[in-house]
Amino acid sequence: MILISAVLEFANQEDRDRAVEICSPIQWDTRTQEDGCESYCFAPDPCLPKCIQVYERWESEEALEKHFNHPTYARMVKALGSCGIIESRNRMYEVARDQTVYHEDGSPRVMPLFAD
Repeated sequence: MILISAVLEFANQEDRDRAVEICSPIQWDTRTQEDGCESYCFAPDPCLPKCIQVYERWESEEALEKHFNHPTYARMVKALGSCGIIESRNRMYEVARDQTVYHEDGSPRVMPLFAD
């Protein structure tokens, strides 16, 4: 599994809000048209009025590679480029293991996270 996390910063809140509006249908198309896309969300940060938080989850490296060549990716790049984006801080992560945050009784897991 590949996770992508990013913060997109815009010149002002109006540009950020416009980006959220025009990118929403592209997010839907990505989720529904691209095999291997498990989650794809660009959402306004409620604490930073000029920022969007990005969260993507891809089934595999191959799925992400196909995404970068898909028309929805080109549409997203063009849309964001038209909205006054001034910075993109982004990272991708390969996830080797995962588990729920909480135990069955509702208590949070604590270190070590992946103990049996």
